[in-house]
Amino acid sequence: MICWLRNGRAVFALLPFAALVFESPAANAQDGVGTNTYSVGVGGSVGIRPKYEGSKEYEAYGFPLILPKLGGDASAFAGRVKFRGIDDVRIRAFDAGGFEIGPLAGYVFGRDEDDGDKLLGLGKVDDGLVLGAYAGYRLGIVMFDVSYHQIVTGNDDGYQIRAGAEVESYIAPGVKGVARVGTTFADDNYMDSYFGVNAVQASNSVAGLPVYDAGSGIKDVHFGLATVIDLTDRWKLRAGGKYARLLKDAADSPVIETKDQFSAIVGLSYRFDFQR
Repeated sequence: MICWLRNGRAVFALLPFAALVFESPAANAQDGVGTNTYSVGVGGSVGIRPKYEGSKEYEAYGFPLILPKLGGDASAFAGRVKFRGIDDVRIRAFDAGGFEIGPLAGYVFGRDEDDGDKLLGLGKVDDGLVLGAYAGYRLGIVMFDVSYHQIVTGNDDGYQIRAGAEVESYIAPGVKGVARVGTTFADDNYMDSYFGVNAVQASNSVAGLPVYDAGSGIKDVHFGLATVIDLTDRWKLRAGGKYARLLKDAADSPVIETKDQFSAIVGLSYRFDFQR
C-alpha cells in the first residue's frame, strides 16, 4: 500500500505490484537475504512537483511505504518490480534474451481550480488510477522500453505512451546510479483534460482564456537522474530528479505558465528480515 499527502489530504492507492518495489537481486545478494528469509522494507519519501502540468508553482507531497519481499533471492518474484514513479510501478512478468514485458499500475494527480490563476473557472480534473503494460530490451547496461498508461478512473479516460532509454549501473560500492531520457505521447482525451479549453470553460474562465483544442501528439521530452545508496546493510537512501519540457499543443496551451517542469524525490527505508 502507498499513501501520500497532497494539499493536506491523505490519498490512498492500492498498487498491485508494490510488494517488491525497492528490492533487486543485486541488493539482496549484498544484504545476505537467503532463500528462507523474507523481508519488509519500512520507510517514507517526500518530493516536490509542479501544482499541475505547466504550472510555475510547486507543491510538496509525501508517502509512507510498507514494502514486503517474499521468497528471497531464489524466488520467482525477486527483483521483478520497479518503481518509476507514483504513476508507473511495473512488474517484469516475462524475460528472455534481453527482452522483458509486464503489466504496470499507478496513480495520476489531477488538478484543482485553485492550483493556478489561469485555472479559475475551468473546473476540476480528478485524480485517477492508471493501468497498463510495458515492453523493453536490455543491451548491456542500457534498457530501451516503451510503456502504455491508461487512466481508468476519474473524469479523464485518456492514455499516455512513453518511450525512452535508461542506464543503470553501480558507480561505487553500495551506490547505484540511474540516468534516463525519454518522450511522452498523449491521446486526445488526455490532452483535452489537461491542456484544452472548451466553450463552457472559456465562458467561465476568470482569466478570460480562449477556446483551445489540444490534439494528440508528443507531449514532452524528459531527462532524469536517480541514485540508490546502501547506507548500511539495512538502511537505504533513494533520491532522484527529473526535468521535462512541454512540447507542441501542450506547450502552446493557454493554461500553461511555463514549459519547463521539474520534480524531485528523496526517500529512506529500513529492512526487517524474518525467517520462515
